[in-house]
Amino acid sequence: MTLLRDESLSAAFDHAAPAYDRLVAANPGYHAHLRRSARRLGLPDGGAGLRVLDLGCGTGASTGALLRAAPLAEIVAVDASRGMLDRAEAKRWPSGVSFVHAVAEDLDRAGVQGPFDAVFAAYLFRNLADPDAVLATTRELLAPEGRLGVHEYTLGGRTLDRAVWTAVCHGVVLPAGTLTGDRRLYRHLFRSVVDFDTAAAFAARVRRAGFREVRVLPMPGWQTGIVHTVTAQAPGAGR
Repeated sequence: MTLLRDESLSAAFDHAAPAYDRLVAANPGYHAHLRRSARRLGLPDGGAGLRVLDLGCGTGASTGALLRAAPLAEIVAVDASRGMLDRAEAKRWPSGVSFVHAVAEDLDRAGVQGPFDAVFAAYLFRNLADPDAVLATTRELLAPEGRLGVHEYTLGGRTLDRAVWTAVCHGVVLPAGTLTGDRRLYRHLFRSVVDFDTAAAFAARVRRAGFREVRVLPMPGWQTGIVHTVTAQAPGAGR
């Protein structure tokens, strides 16, 4: 199948938004793994005085994970799907959290401007038409030595990793999409993982974008070899 991109993907997420939180809640470890990736950003002092960009926030699960890791930070959460963002905004948030409707490729037009001390992106990059361009934008938005954390379905490269992902999708994800009327989106989500970078290849992509201190960290449980955190740091001033 052809992967969904841009407006078609946003529209598919708009349609899926009402049932999305219930579906991801059925995934063992979903929220715990997001919190683990948010902690891996290593934001000091509870995030006091820091600005953090939550890029591709969806219904706010990643925003909540950031808030747990850095409750004192100012968090700007962005998503391209109006339906998903409506779900996020309807939840209770402290005054330091704000939401912006914008596509990752054109943040400036929506008034999203740096510098940010950290950028967190969960389940975003494999859905982008041009991930390299968004990595370049992310680097520009970060303060010198600012931190990047990517929480993503990036297969580990073993045959077993792909086999487990395929089995889970055909046994759970695709049937769930059929029940909710969102089969096309969930077929996209299956293919987007299979067709995207392995964890090592994505780490190499991040390095090519000019980031340093790039690390690939696995998740525990059944998602070992399927979901990873990739952390990195922007260059220092003058580099």
